[in-house]
Amino acid sequence: MAELPFGQGRWIGRESHGTTEALIGGWQLTGIARWTTGFPVSVANGFRFPTNWEFEGLATQVAPAVTGTTKNADGTVNLFPDPLGPNGIQAFAPTLPGDSGTRNSLRGDGFAGLDVGLAKRWKMPWRESHTLQFRWDVYNILNLTRFDVQSVSTALDSGSFGNYSGLLTNPRVMQFALRYEF
Repeated sequence: MAELPFGQGRWIGRESHGTTEALIGGWQLTGIARWTTGFPVSVANGFRFPTNWEFEGLATQVAPAVTGTTKNADGTVNLFPDPLGPNGIQAFAPTLPGDSGTRNSLRGDGFAGLDVGLAKRWKMPWRESHTLQFRWDVYNILNLTRFDVQSVSTALDSGSFGNYSGLLTNPRVMQFALRYEF
């Protein structure tokens, strides 16, 4: 939380009183920023069972894979710029019996968010200890969209290889509050 430098006894408007103080004094700004690197994800073998007949297992990476969130022509969003190309599904092969596959070789989007709050406090004229506070909080103010790698279709036999089905972030949300303190 940061008190803005406006109003009585502050850097700007040091000698303000009455209406001027009610307009420019008592402002506060708060915020929090979060940013993480990409989360790991593995490619599944599909309905091929290299270890036993219960667990699918992981695919084996045989070439470099390139990730980068891409919007497809049909409106879906994919983890790979070219999901069916040599740096997409062709970079993986089914794991042979007895092998273990490649675990967490890909990275998806990281998380990013910026939340900001602005507040104004007025001292009540009948008693100095009584105040009225107005708050405006905005969550995900930049309205960033990050997709959840845990929702990616990563099975080699999937027709929607690399498609996301869920978000990691929420859309922008605003809330307002009015609080009387005594």
